[in-house]
Amino acid sequence: MGATRDEVAARLPGDDLVDANVVMDRATTLPGTAEDLWPWLVQLGKGRAGWYFPRRAERLVVPSGRGLWRLEPAYGALAVGDRVPDWGPGEPEFEVARLEPPHVLVYRSLRQRSRRHRWPVEDPPPPDTLDLTWALVTSDVAAGVRLHLRLRVRTTRAWTAPLARIGGGAMDALTVGLLFAGLRERLANP
Repeated sequence: MGATRDEVAARLPGDDLVDANVVMDRATTLPGTAEDLWPWLVQLGKGRAGWYFPRRAERLVVPSGRGLWRLEPAYGALAVGDRVPDWGPGEPEFEVARLEPPHVLVYRSLRQRSRRHRWPVEDPPPPDTLDLTWALVTSDVAAGVRLHLRLRVRTTRAWTAPLARIGGGAMDALTVGLLFAGLRERLANP
């Protein structure tokens, strides 16, 4: 979705954290600057500002599940090591792995299936652990701000990688497409 060949081929912060067998790149150009977009990215997430859908799509979501349409100071700060709950089965979390405002936010998540998708307590993680990173990288361009998202996943079994690429790719394309549209609306109408 909008990622150029050069963007897909580029090395991004966080690429070194997971030996991925599935990689998904999505990118778009939004109105404004990286400084304008950054506070919206920082407050994103479950138990925070939610997920940003466009208004028409949010009408289909129960009010308590809708994303915020304002910047909320309580969600305006993150630090490396902070944990943010994520959607999905069980109780998954993202941990802030890299943070370089207003251009780089990298989350990492380890999800142990046998522990309700919680962060594993063993080091190294057991074989039923899904390892992933989600990089949100911004750059100012002539037309606005370029937002490049990269999801890198190490599936627990090699044979599941094609399934993750197809099924997960379709779900990722849908949710990220809605996110991009929701961010575009929020940035255009602050």
